[in-house]
Amino acid sequence: MALPVSLSDVRAAAAAIKGAVVETPTTLSATFSEITGAEVWLKFENLQFTASFKERGALNFLLRIGDADRSRGVVAASAGNHAQGVAYHARRLGIAATIVMPTDTPFAKVTNTEYHGATVILDGDGFAAALARARRIAAETGATVVPAFDDPAIVAGQGTIGLEMLAAVPDLDAIVVPVGGGGLVSGVAIAAKGLRPDIEIVGVQIEGWPSMLHALGRAPIPVCGPTIAEGIAVQSAGLLTREIVAALVDDILVVTEQRVEEAVALAVEIEKTVVEGAGAVGIAALLEYPERFHGRKVGVILSGGNIDVRVLSSVIGRALARSGRLVRLRIEIPDRPGTLAAVAQVIGAARGNIIDVAHRRDLPGVALKTTLLEVSIETRDRAHAAAIVSALTNAGYTAAPAQT
Repeated sequence: MALPVSLSDVRAAAAAIKGAVVETPTTLSATFSEITGAEVWLKFENLQFTASFKERGALNFLLRIGDADRSRGVVAASAGNHAQGVAYHARRLGIAATIVMPTDTPFAKVTNTEYHGATVILDGDGFAAALARARRIAAETGATVVPAFDDPAIVAGQGTIGLEMLAAVPDLDAIVVPVGGGGLVSGVAIAAKGLRPDIEIVGVQIEGWPSMLHALGRAPIPVCGPTIAEGIAVQSAGLLTREIVAALVDDILVVTEQRVEEAVALAVEIEKTVVEGAGAVGIAALLEYPERFHGRKVGVILSGGNIDVRVLSSVIGRALARSGRLVRLRIEIPDRPGTLAAVAQVIGAARGNIIDVAHRRDLPGVALKTTLLEVSIETRDRAHAAAIVSALTNAGYTAAPAQT
């Protein structure tokens, strides 16, 4: 059966966009390889100018628009990354762009899209509602809708990632790809399977949003809801993309929110790189299903890095808490001069680093002439945290984890 996009289409897209997008590095991660038991090669699409792979498909589509249509502008619906890719390259090509974004789009993505020169409209609770508004604008103005994923030019553009990965590492056993609407995984599958029919293509979706699995009849209707991976939080997979996925994608895994948080934090700590939730699901899959990839040479696409700074800060803080490197203790002390200093001396002698202190006398249940301290302490690991609690106990203080 002939598919709507071919390897030659992907190669043509690569030639068309060459020099206007970054040919991002594909590098071996020794630490992730050690953690997961696979040989892990990371494709850093978060290093694109707009910090996302979406530039590739957007530019390939825009280059195909004729002069008459260009004069009427373009409109797109996006949670952020497609928006920035369209806005950036439309401005480069002299095309006016209007972008409709869901109302809960992270501030960073809205600001960056406006920075690239697009008119931004916030409308709808999700991608489907934003797309409906974009189509109404197109009908009223004659603007061309730039699809986020369900279009042959978009799919071919995204597929250029597969060409680059296999040029860098020709003997990959598998490529792990984030899946929302399916444009990226479809393009990568066409390119990679066209070059290496034996290679395995594994998609990854976030729990609550398995739209592609549902489209293939392998999962119930997505329950949706808040997610750290809003870039792949698509309620309905594409029609064209589901056809390609059904034919070429070998497996689709679902990962938990907590695993994605862990992957985002580890990318910062290990690779010194910022990856958004949707961009980190490939790492999350290796962490959640290590036996699935053990001993194999695996390429993982870090598809984007547009994460809100406040979200990133929260993710890192939560990761430190889970690993025991940031602990919050409640300590009862006598309400008399010098006691707070004495507690700080015990913690310091145990080499704990106090981050903040709350000193309360008026909480319910706190005895008269007693004060409750809530102390956040940076530690090396769980064993170090336990040693600090032991030192406080030996000094005569009652210390317990604070309720959060």
